[in-house]
Amino acid sequence: MSADLPAAGAAPQPGHSSSRKWIICGLLLLASAINNRDRQTLANASVRITKEFRLSQEQYGNIEAVFAYAFAAGSIVFGWLADRFSVRWLYAGVLMMWSLAGLATGFVHNEHELLLCRMLLGFFEAGHWPCGIRTTRTLLDARERSLGNGVLQSGTSIGAIITPLVMQGLMTRELGSWRVAFQVVGVIGLGWLVLWLTLIRAADLPVPERRKAVQEEGDSLWRALFSRRMMIIFFVIAAINTTWQILRAWLPKILQEGRGYGERETLWFTSAWYLATDVGCLGAGALAVWLARRWLSVHQARVAVFAGCGLLCALCAVTPWLAKGWPLLAVLVLAGAGSLGVFPLYHAFTQDISARHQGKITGIAGVAAWVIPAQAQRLFGWLADRTGSFDSGLLLAAFLPLIAVLPIWLAWEGRKCR
Repeated sequence: MSADLPAAGAAPQPGHSSSRKWIICGLLLLASAINNRDRQTLANASVRITKEFRLSQEQYGNIEAVFAYAFAAGSIVFGWLADRFSVRWLYAGVLMMWSLAGLATGFVHNEHELLLCRMLLGFFEAGHWPCGIRTTRTLLDARERSLGNGVLQSGTSIGAIITPLVMQGLMTRELGSWRVAFQVVGVIGLGWLVLWLTLIRAADLPVPERRKAVQEEGDSLWRALFSRRMMIIFFVIAAINTTWQILRAWLPKILQEGRGYGERETLWFTSAWYLATDVGCLGAGALAVWLARRWLSVHQARVAVFAGCGLLCALCAVTPWLAKGWPLLAVLVLAGAGSLGVFPLYHAFTQDISARHQGKITGIAGVAAWVIPAQAQRLFGWLADRTGSFDSGLLLAAFLPLIAVLPIWLAWEGRKCR
């Protein structure tokens, strides 16, 4: 392994019992669920909000765009901070701020106040991933990280499953009752903050260690960013997140407008679909750990499971020939499991690049994760308008995760991980 790329199997901090490590990972899962719930609340209340504030579709699109750009900016800022300060306090700070931003959304009076709240929410929510990924890297060794990252990532699906059900119970016929949902979700986030500060000790997540001058030279940020591995990471996250974002965003339209399902049927299936993505995420991480312990090296196990998830995503290629019915739903469920299952493996690969710059690497890669899929969403919509079907876009998105595994398999130098 080259001098600027530290061993992937660097030992976790001493003193972490097995049970304590996984309790902390459980807190990360809850943080991911809260992160996604704060984000999904707007989508679930979008019709009510646009009606109350008399927003055009373009104005609503601007609200989503502000969130995305703020998230990209926050990824850089908090990626840098996660490498310099204790994640125990930084994580608490960003979650408190995004919870307050979500809570404040329940009190807005106009579009401008809503835009400000969404901008703040996006900026501070971006801190979740650099902090979460640095936490799993600190706690877990190379064999365990895929599973730990799977636990972290799976919280996003849990949030997506729960949010529509919670909002259905909170929103009444009164138009403005959507505000209560934002307030409740914000308070839940503050409750997580109490748990985090109570259960996490300073020794669990110490301030990143300062290296000696020679080591700093060998582990410089620029060398890490322009390494072969980082170029692969940019390609991989752009590919896998494009597939995930397209499936997540367009699934209701594919079912209702593309195959004739009713709204109620779609809502129930969407909840089941997110449950399947959660199973795929946790299952992929656990399978990679099992293979690494019994049959393969750490790198080989990750690549094998990544490729398997990519094959599940590729099943979407048969959807043009499937009409409404169980075969179509089964294919979408399997593709959903694969599309989220690649993420814990992707995060594990980022953790092989640089221990010192883990936060910055996660944050910088996060920009590609948001900007490129946003353009792909526009292309997907353009194809749907031109062809009158969602099938062409699904066909293109289906193979991206399978393509993404190729550079990891063929060009990831220093592939022997301890």
